[in-house]
Amino acid sequence: MNKFQEKYASEIQKIFEKYPPERVRSAVMPLLYLAQSQEGYVDNHAIEDIAEILEITPTEVAAIIGFYSLYHDQPEGKIRIQVCTDLPCALRGADKFLAELCQALEIQPGETTADGLITVEAVMCLAACDKAPMFQTQSSEGIAYHENMTVEKTMALVEDWRNNQ
Repeated sequence: MNKFQEKYASEIQKIFEKYPPERVRSAVMPLLYLAQSQEGYVDNHAIEDIAEILEITPTEVAAIIGFYSLYHDQPEGKIRIQVCTDLPCALRGADKFLAELCQALEIQPGETTADGLITVEAVMCLAACDKAPMFQTQSSEGIAYHENMTVEKTMALVEDWRNNQ
């Protein structure tokens, strides 16, 4: 039994009850969510432990983390601002919004502010093309969508977050 299994034995059992034994590897996403729930990211030890539990390779587990924007493999800001930059959003100004937001925060896309509060990322398709520029935030409070945004409105949110931490 690895550390992840020891720490989350009852939660893992509940997750596995939802899958037939021959499809248990389908539990990879709930296990990743469980691993990420504590620290805000999935570390290499958890990746290896989940791979061992499901009898798949760590590379297969890491590929899922890399594909989905809701999983993270490194610690970053307490609040992640994920700006949709796919083509429809770009046509409505998302690229310019992302650049100006990062400039206002004094970071580059993918970086975290000096105070450790905000990480800004470019992501694809958040399903609100008609309301771009838009982004979702991920934090300990959950996920929230912010549509028809400007840098000014976003910086007001950032100020509120800074004042309430």
